[in-house]
Amino acid sequence: MISKEKLERINKLAKKSKEEGLTVKEQAEQKELRKEYLQNVRKSFKNQLKSMTVKDPKGEDVTPKKVRDLQEKDQKH
Repeated sequence: MISKEKLERINKLAKKSKEEGLTVKEQAEQKELRKEYLQNVRKSFKNQLKSMTVKDPKGEDVTPKKVRDLQEKDQKH
């Protein structure tokens, strides 16, 4: 999980970027922070998918194959 401080820094840089622009160093920092943030979001989403089950109105499991494959892969590790 990304820290509160890093999220605050991302927001501060975004605001500064809109208002006055960023230095080259700040642009590089923003790029790295955004990269870390997106990795975190993707990881979180993937973990949510791994715990998901889809049932049809009859109560039968109709979880998509890609999701089942992810779940099985996770259980092997």
